Formats: sequence, C-alpha cells, structure tokens
Amino acid sequence: IPVGKDSMSMKTAWQDESGDKSVTSPLSLVISAFGAVTDIRKTVTPQLRTDKGDSRLILIDLGCGKNRLGGSCLAQVYGQLGTQPADVDSPELLANYFNAVQKLVAQGLVQAYHDRSDGGLFTTVAEMAFAGNTGVSVELDALGSDDLAVLFSEELGGVIQVKATDVEAVNAVLEDYGLSAMSHDIGTLNDSDTVVFTRNGNPVVSDSRVSLRMQWAATTYEMQRLRDNPACADEEHEAKKDAANPGLHAALTYDVNEDVAAPFIAKGTKPSVAILREQGVNSHLEMAAAFTRAGFNAIDVHMSDVLQGRVDLAQFQGLAACGGFSYGDVLGAGEGWAKSILFNGRARDAFEAFFTRQDTFSLGVCNGCQMLSNLKSLIPGTEHWPHFVTNQSARFEARVAMVEVQSSNSVLLQGMEGSRMPIAVSHGEGQAEFKAQSAIAAVNEQQQVALRYIDNYGKVTNQYPANPNGSPEGITGLTSADGRCTIMMPHPERVFRTVANSWRPDDWQEDGAWMRMFRNARVFVG
Repeated sequence: IPVGKDSMSMKTAWQDESGDKSVTSPLSLVISAFGAVTDIRKTVTPQLRTDKGDSRLILIDLGCGKNRLGGSCLAQVYGQLGTQPADVDSPELLANYFNAVQKLVAQGLVQAYHDRSDGGLFTTVAEMAFAGNTGVSVELDALGSDDLAVLFSEELGGVIQVKATDVEAVNAVLEDYGLSAMSHDIGTLNDSDTVVFTRNGNPVVSDSRVSLRMQWAATTYEMQRLRDNPACADEEHEAKKDAANPGLHAALTYDVNEDVAAPFIAKGTKPSVAILREQGVNSHLEMAAAFTRAGFNAIDVHMSDVLQGRVDLAQFQGLAACGGFSYGDVLGAGEGWAKSILFNGRARDAFEAFFTRQDTFSLGVCNGCQMLSNLKSLIPGTEHWPHFVTNQSARFEARVAMVEVQSSNSVLLQGMEGSRMPIAVSHGEGQAEFKAQSAIAAVNEQQQVALRYIDNYGKVTNQYPANPNGSPEGITGLTSADGRCTIMMPHPERVFRTVANSWRPDDWQEDGAWMRMFRNARVFVG
C-alpha cells in the first residue's frame, strides 16, 4: 500500500447533475501481485500470424453477453460515466479462463492473444492487426444486438488466434473448463489489409489498417511534437503510412544455434572478464550472465575497486564497461566516468596497460560506450572515434531497433558480417558526433564501423525511429584498428537469450543472435 506525499493535501473533484463534488484525502488501495512463470518460452503476443496457414479468431467473453459500458474508455471520450461497469461476476469463471488459456498456450494451440478489457473488442482486434501487418474480418452476429456496446465494452475476456485445423481441439479444452457457452468464433484474417466488422454480412465498421493505425497513434503524435523534436515526431508518424513495411526481421550469416566456443570451453579453463560498473550503472548482471554462458569467469568490478587499487586489471583478459544510468544518467555521464580514470594516475596507468596488451579485449555498451569513446588517448587505433551526444529526438530512446553488422576487425563480431537483426536500445545520449567529415571517412576507410542502424527493408538509415539517435550514416558501433576494443550504443547483453527478445524467428532455440558475440570473445582468448 503506497504512501508518499501528505494524504491530506490530496483532493479529487468532479461534477454531476447536482453540481460540483470533491473529496479530500480520498481512500485508495493498490495491491501488487506476481506469479511464477514455469517456462518463459511458452509465451504469446498480440501479433497475428500470417505465416501459419488458415486461422480463426475466437473471443472468450467472460461478460457473458452483458457488454456493459460504464466506466469504459468510450464513455470517457464522451465525458460520461455510465451506470453499469464491467465487473468480475464470477471469480471461478475467471480462474477457469486463466487455466484454460494456460493449457492452450502450453499445448501450442494459441498463435496470438490480446486481452479485451482495455479498450474493448474493436481496440483488441485493431491492435492485433497492427502487430501482424494484416487485415481482419470479424462477425458481430453472435455477440449481442448493440453494435456500440459489443465493440467497446471492456468486459473480461480475450481474443485468441488459432489454426483452423486446431479449432476442434481448442473448443474441447474450453469445454473442459466450462467456457463453451461464452466462446465465439468471430472471424479470420483477410487479404485486403482492412479491419472490418460486419453484422448479417453488412459492414458496421470498415477501414484500412493503415488509416486506423494513423488514428490510433494521433494523440501520441501530437504529444510527441510538443514534447520532443517535432521533426522526429513527423518522421515517425509518416513512417506509419507505409502499408508494405515488413517489420522486424532477422537475416543471419551464421548459424544462431552453433556454439563456436564449445571447443575452447571444453578445455576446462575460464578466462576472467571484468564486468566494470559505476554508480547507477545497470545491465551488469545481464552482461555477466552472457559472458558466463560463453565460458568466462565474470567478476564484478566497481570503479572504486580500480581507483583505490583493490583490483588489478592485469588479472583479466577481457573488460566490459556496462550501460545504464551512471551518475543518475546526468548529461555527459559517460564523459564524467572517463575523466574519473583520466584524472587518476593509478587508474589511468591500469587502463592504459590493459588496452595496450595484445591478449585483451574490451567492450563498451551504452554508458560504457560513451566512457570508452572518451578514453581514446589510452586505446590504440581509436583516434577517429566520435563523441556521443544527446539524441536528435531530444528524448530518452528505449525501443527495439534493427542493425546490420559491418565488415570490421572487431574480434567480437567475427563471422557475423552482413547479419541483420533486432537489438535493444536504451539511451539518451547516443548520437555519434564526429570532429569532422574526414573522421567519418576515416572510420569507413579503415573498416572501424562495426554496426549501423537499418530500416525494416534492410537499408542503412538516418530516418527516425529506425535510427533512434540521429547518428550519421546509421553508425552505432565502432571498433579499434586492431579490433580488440568494440563500442556500441545498443545492448546485446539484454537479448543474448532468445526468450529475452520481444520478437524472434521460430527457429531460434536457446540462444539469441547476439550470443555469438560473447562466444567470439571466448574464441579470441583461446
């Protein structure tokens, strides 16, 4: 039960037929809960699958046809409250629903899922269509006589996509849990890229998927233009008009399921890698987990350990400077981190000795990328590296982006050249700022560019949000001349496992595409 500011200073006010109303210090209760997930590989998303053959959409209506509109988003849009809100009329039915869906997911019978209770059936189906880049046709005949209520009531329940050949098996599970009477086959996908709701064969609502998505995003767009760089907001909104956008994809030049480090791990030795962090840094546990999986002994090293001489970098063969929010993510945090090294004789000597050793590798991610870029004077072959500044969008960018691995000397990216795949980005200062155009030409000529942002068509891009920070020529990762030091703004450690990716191809097994990078490090040290 959260407490914060003085509750007596809190007040809620509203109007009804009798005039103005208000309550000081309103009572509230917020309860958080969580449940164990036994297998995180058994998950589904709202993305309608278009690559699995014919399918059907099934609505499981726990409102049992009541379609109550009180307190709904629709009511709020019209400044109304309503009389009867959606409710949990039967906790037992809700429990059966949960257990039934869990069983269907466990058996692989659900291709897509979306809850109905946040916007209603119309919003549910539309958002599933957006995620799947497909049209949808839905029949309302069996769902009640009031079209508005059927489309926008936020009763409990959900919509699932199932293979047409699995409908009988799905219905059998629903019957076992007493859900047959409230389960309805409501439609399927269409090839016209439209979202259509019909009654008795006549359209109730019909519009193109792109048109609806533009309306769906309009409020966010207007807010974004006021809050952020309006030019970036315009680019992102305009991109939504592209009906042919293929979405995220992966095209790898290597076998994602191959463990190239296996022969080296089999030796039984575990080289040490320093997982370097500073105040406020995060993702260090993910970084340690990735290197541990690749056969390293990952050791937590705080900057204070180095500055005070408690840890000697000479004992490590690898160093990973982690990302996150160093120094509370104040502007220039990575530069401040670097200066704590440059202005400390002991630390400066330790890092310079580490970087000049020919048997070491280093990786900088996000804040760590900023930090290492400011240590150019200590890292051989990095004189043309950029400085990283505030994103062109003027906002913190946390999203999934597409990148292409470039041909470079990076020891961490060997064998990955030409691969295109998604990666997590999470930074406020990721825009690569080079001293001059000649520096960009130099890193290109010397093949020191390691990663570039690309659009969903696989083309290098400067367009937002495919290029989320505005870096020139899509540059978002670089390497030293000899390839032993690699820096990048995106977070490979957050997606090294397949299950950590919000989208991934079906043929990926345990390892995501970025696990290869950490295994390459193990191959390098031998």
